Amino acid sequence: MNTADRKRFKALAHSLKPVVMVGQAGLTAAVMQEIEIALDSHELIKIRIRAEREERDSISAQICAQTHAELIQKIGQISTLYRLNPDKN
Repeated sequence: MNTADRKRFKALAHSLKPVVMVGQAGLTAAVMQEIEIALDSHELIKIRIRAEREERDSISAQICAQTHAELIQKIGQISTLYRLNPDKN
């Protein structure tokens, strides 16, 4: 993803609210399934990760690897992800 695309997605994500929250239980199969559903339907989503900084970075990387999504930005506990849905118009 080039810089112009990343900048455009950051602007689009500014008004979005987090649609998935990773809580005390961590990154469970149910949470991953919800992230997959959200990416399929919205393409651009925000995720709230309630954990320590190092753990948040690890969880974000793990989500991106498992879902093949692109990390747009991380601000505090919020990670913004994008994955193109080829079936969506």
